[in-house]
Amino acid sequence: MAYSYYIYYRVATDHANSCESRVLELFSAIKQATNIAGRLLKKRSEPLLWMEVYENVRDDAKFELELEQAAAQLKIAECLQEGSTRRAECFEA
Repeated sequence: MAYSYYIYYRVATDHANSCESRVLELFSAIKQATNIAGRLLKKRSEPLLWMEVYENVRDDAKFELELEQAAAQLKIAECLQEGSTRRAECFEA
């Protein structure tokens, strides 16, 4: 079975540029650790609402661990709007 992950969050205005760099580093780390490529989407009418998309994940436990560790190491949470968190949704294919 394959899974698709959708992680969405609101980025603080003053951290948007640094956050995008961190997310690209996150994608690189995840690709290296799991061979899963991530994509970044930004909502058309709300450019500070971002979504990371990861598809065709076969080993969900390994993926979730690697994603959590890499996001923590890159301090993605520091880029978020006050009171915002990264929310993850997982869908089966």
